[in-house]
Amino acid sequence: MTELKAEGLEAEAEDLVLEYELDAPPEKVWRAISIAAFRERWLPKGDLAEAEPVSSAPGKEVRYRMRDSEPPFLESLVTFQLDPKADGGTTLRIIHRLADARLARRPPRAANGNRAPLMRAA
Repeated sequence: MTELKAEGLEAEAEDLVLEYELDAPPEKVWRAISIAAFRERWLPKGDLAEAEPVSSAPGKEVRYRMRDSEPPFLESLVTFQLDPKADGGTTLRIIHRLADARLARRPPRAANGNRAPLMRAA
């Protein structure tokens, strides 16, 4: 897996990370992912939980909250990171992380229930 920038989202083992090498300059790619009219051509606003980004570092990174359109309607965070390439192109990293509170890890239950032992009369 590629090392991600310290200023952005750190990828975890369960994240889906995609990386693309694009010929387009970073400014053009940034417009495509950050301006709603352009973004809706490839990412419909119906897929977004909120139309506005959760966070943004102009020209470098933008993060959106998405919600599944079918039950159980899980929420996730999708981060788009841009890195300029020496040849004028752009490296686009997409990091998809499930962020639904219902998926929070719960501590395992003890096999014995952790109750006090019962004494039985003979």
